[in-house]
Amino acid sequence: MQVPDAVVDHYARLLDASGIMTLINAELGRRPGPAGLPIRAVLICLLVCIHYTGKATLSEAWRLTAFSLTATARDHLELEADPVDADDPHACLASSRRFYRAFDRLTSLLDPARHDRRARLPQPDADQLATTWEDTDPEHTRLRDLLQRLVTALVLTPVKWAKGRGYLAGFQGDVGIDTTAVPVFARPPRIRRSTGEAVASTEITAGWHHSAGKTEPEFGYSATLTVAARTTTAATATFPQLALGLVLDTPHKRIGQNALATLHPLTGLNLPARFAVVDRAYTDQQSDHFARPVRALGYKLALDYKLLNRGVQGSVHDTLLVDGTLACPLMPDRLAHATTGLDDDAIRAPSEELATAIAAREPYFLQLKQSPNTSGAVRLQCPAAGTSPSVNCARFDRLHQREPGRAAAVDLSDARRRAAHPSAKPRVLAPLLDLPADQQPKICRQQSITLHPADLAHLDKLRQGLPYLSPTWKRTYGSAKAPTEGLNGRLKGFALDLGEPKNRLAHGRVVQTILAALIVTVANDDFLDQWRHIHEPQDEPVTLADTPPTPAEPFDGTPPAGQSRPPPTP
Repeated sequence: MQVPDAVVDHYARLLDASGIMTLINAELGRRPGPAGLPIRAVLICLLVCIHYTGKATLSEAWRLTAFSLTATARDHLELEADPVDADDPHACLASSRRFYRAFDRLTSLLDPARHDRRARLPQPDADQLATTWEDTDPEHTRLRDLLQRLVTALVLTPVKWAKGRGYLAGFQGDVGIDTTAVPVFARPPRIRRSTGEAVASTEITAGWHHSAGKTEPEFGYSATLTVAARTTTAATATFPQLALGLVLDTPHKRIGQNALATLHPLTGLNLPARFAVVDRAYTDQQSDHFARPVRALGYKLALDYKLLNRGVQGSVHDTLLVDGTLACPLMPDRLAHATTGLDDDAIRAPSEELATAIAAREPYFLQLKQSPNTSGAVRLQCPAAGTSPSVNCARFDRLHQREPGRAAAVDLSDARRRAAHPSAKPRVLAPLLDLPADQQPKICRQQSITLHPADLAHLDKLRQGLPYLSPTWKRTYGSAKAPTEGLNGRLKGFALDLGEPKNRLAHGRVVQTILAALIVTVANDDFLDQWRHIHEPQDEPVTLADTPPTPAEPFDGTPPAGQSRPPPTP
């Protein structure tokens, strides 16, 4: 197989546009000895290899480099002018060694815990090395941050191209965040029968990833993926399905922090922020690790709950926190506890009785009076207050000396006027022996309250932006989870499989992170190209002039007309 020069040039432009070579070269500095094979050439050939084979293996990438590139492409990548002689085993071995050493220079450069990965280490030694991925040592932290910067720059390059071309005009800021297993081609830790010694895996920071719906865990890493999601069926919401962020980590560790690591770079792209849709793994995170920082970035949360978290979750300023939404303290118990004790089957397929109770909750929820300020504090209003109250409350009328409005004629044929009439709104029933005015709940006495991020303490992680199980919540949560699961499926499909460990044979946390980032980058680029061909078909037919040039033709680095287009300036 001979790779067209246009394909090599495309991935060379992608790598250069990411800017990672600037970071890598700055980290390399000037080192003694021969320069060796350029790291840039190795990464480009890995991208081309993934594009054609779906594998991020060094052996396949070397074969492509040695036997499948034209003279023009080899010159562009600063490789030897003559291809490797396939009949000379010594030449093949020497060429492959140079290729492997070039990649090893990159991985050794970024590894805070360099060690021999060709043999298992005793478990205590491996545990000591693994701490470098979690400690607070400044140099270790710097290398971990640099590795993540490289990953983010790679994955976001196709996203920047899509934004520059206007393909993300319909993106409204909804994202889905989820973790998926990235198994490795390495055995898990075990006890040697002969000596009873505990030996570690060659992947010292890998662990067991437990996925919902699977009975058997997978040994490897967890990839946190943030996906551009749509929560509306409007035509203006059409945009390519892209991964907006990737973090590779030990399974079930730093779940909230990894999600934030994917969201922070999006602020630099000036993308809108609306809803962040996540599953129960993120609902369990401490507020300071996920919920509060995500809200500070401008996102509202759409959450799901475990059985023990459903129903009345707590109170603040004498109001009730009912399934993530603050409500009137006099909400009827049958409504407040409508979801208490219900299992997952009852939630996924709600009965007519439950659907009625969920709808009846809505008038009792506090209304937003003022959006979050710079400190994250929001102003919420009693549902009986304001010019358009959603309930009738005798307690509120008595405390604020509000006389009942004079009955007015209403056109019964107008559904909107009927719904706005006071008699159509539910009536809040206060206790027969009500408390004195100075002991009434704060929301009743003041009409509105200010909710600060710390007011709910640990319960702040359960607060969300939509009433749980309401039609709006279902549309938002369900439609955002679909593309999230869909992208996971496309990344683990037939042509490109992030979940196949044989596609990433090299050992080590840094190696696995870089190879996974290259796979997701190629996937993003393919998704973008497929979307463009579907939504922007060519007006003119493809002619012979549009086909890639033959190896005999001069190549000036410009992609052929009609087959691809140069990336825009972000």
